[in-house]
Amino acid sequence: MNCVIFGAGAWGTAFSLHLNRQGHTVTLVPRRIEQALELASSRENKEYLAGYKLPLSIQIGLEAVPALMDADIVFLAYPSKGLADLLKQIGPSIKSSATVKMVVSLTKGLDQKTLERPCEQMSQAFGKIPVGTLNGPSNAQEVARAQPTAMVLASNADEKTLSEVQAAISGPSLRTYTSTDIAGVEIGGTLKNVYALGAGLCDGLKLGDNAKAAFLTRALQEMMRVGEALGGKSETFLGLSGVGDLMATAHGSWSRNRALGEAIARNAPQALADLASRRDAVEGHRATETVSRLAKSRNVDAPILFCLNKILFEGLDARAGVTALMTRDLKSEI
Repeated sequence: MNCVIFGAGAWGTAFSLHLNRQGHTVTLVPRRIEQALELASSRENKEYLAGYKLPLSIQIGLEAVPALMDADIVFLAYPSKGLADLLKQIGPSIKSSATVKMVVSLTKGLDQKTLERPCEQMSQAFGKIPVGTLNGPSNAQEVARAQPTAMVLASNADEKTLSEVQAAISGPSLRTYTSTDIAGVEIGGTLKNVYALGAGLCDGLKLGDNAKAAFLTRALQEMMRVGEALGGKSETFLGLSGVGDLMATAHGSWSRNRALGEAIARNAPQALADLASRRDAVEGHRATETVSRLAKSRNVDAPILFCLNKILFEGLDARAGVTALMTRDLKSEI
């Protein structure tokens, strides 16, 4: 198939390598023209995924609209804060396309203004074109190295189209499952970054294995409660886009969200100030604030989420936050 990927960060680049190994025609379209020229020249994404050469068979797109000509599947690997602008740019072309079978979001997070999920934004931009989201434990380095990975593709497409796209994505090193629970898969992919950041706080505060295990167990319960309130199915959060992605992101040495939590535990003002100068997105930071707003608007009980929001945005000391959670009213576990 003719596959187009918008966004040449670590994940977009790694996914282009995977699709190329599957034998598809692949066009990678970076966000910035200067990055596109550098990739076309050096054939290596030194900025985000150094050490992996891009085969000449992967085309580098300099402009968005020409890259979409004859596209079969379009993947959006943009940070959540940049998705709305991209949709304005490519929406008309995709909406009128006679070839695009599905547009698949690789984005995790909510729109900061509207609090909409990526697929909600995409459906508005693309009209009747089917949309989907691909989530699960998927470290970019491991996908680039063709190490075994399993993910879930949730979509509103008909069964035939969903099966075609599932088959196109899947291969010896990446197995794809399907789902119709778009809300659950997207909320799981968003919240896992929030709670992975919290796991990093546990590491940074040196609270121990007991505390981190307890935190992640209660975080999963909260993820299911918040996710159901926002339209997801509880069983989805026990799958790859929920507990699977949470475990990988909360424990992985490569996890930007876990690392940010650890840095905040050591020196919160400095760690939060450093975010402004980073090129790579730490989605858990923004997601904590956006999902907190959404959960409060639905009157959802989410004490861990709200505590993390206070630590990140209201100056609450991390150890004081731990104490507050540990001294809440006692209750039954389930």
